[in-house]
Amino acid sequence: MHSRRFFLLSGLVSSGFLGTILSRKADASTGAVACAEETFSGTEYVICRVSVADVQLRVAHADASGTPYGRLQSFVRAMEANGRTVPFAMNGGMYHRDLSPVGYLVEDSDRLKKANTRPGPGNFHMLPNGIFWVDGGRAGVSETNAFLKVNQRPAYATQSGPLLLERNKVHPRFKRDSTSRKIRNGVGVKDGGRTALFALSKRPVTFWEFATLFRDHLVTPNALYLDGTISSVHAPSIGRSDRLFPVGPIIAVVE
Repeated sequence: MHSRRFFLLSGLVSSGFLGTILSRKADASTGAVACAEETFSGTEYVICRVSVADVQLRVAHADASGTPYGRLQSFVRAMEANGRTVPFAMNGGMYHRDLSPVGYLVEDSDRLKKANTRPGPGNFHMLPNGIFWVDGGRAGVSETNAFLKVNQRPAYATQSGPLLLERNKVHPRFKRDSTSRKIRNGVGVKDGGRTALFALSKRPVTFWEFATLFRDHLVTPNALYLDGTISSVHAPSIGRSDRLFPVGPIIAVVE
């Protein structure tokens, strides 16, 4: 498992301080999907807010032949070939070199991979990790073992790690003074699961900085780290559709 094996090109990173702790620009929406560039504590992020009950929010990994999509653009083109549109998509969890998911994966209520509870190296195994799930017009972020105890199969789910927030508490291993900075993306849920909020940093941030974005700005009690460095988003309403890095699981809105 190592999805962060690619070079980060400096041209993809925006780093200007806009002079305010919190601002918003380039706000755009397509119905129940609203994406914007927002600044929190001097760092710019792409934020997409999804009204879960009003869209088809799904997890996808491979086409009907079993071939991983591999890139957001491949998934978008496949949907468009079937007369669908994709107002939002983001890489949705860590993967192996063959693009297979490291952890739990459910598509259309079909469990394609069991939850991964084994110990190991890397961010995925920085416990507690968690599962992002969608079912019945609601979404959630749950700690992995707590999710498994419920023993309920959602319509869609993907596992990643570490948890950024659990009940408003930052992951115990994150440090305020960390010097490890990467482009990062993640997801949080609020309003009783009715709103899912996806974030991608436009310049490298620490885990602590990224977690406090969800806690203090997006105000999601639970949030999950999806990946770093390869972090990619398809948000055509703000003119962004990343193409550079391979991805494994994908979280997307399909209309």
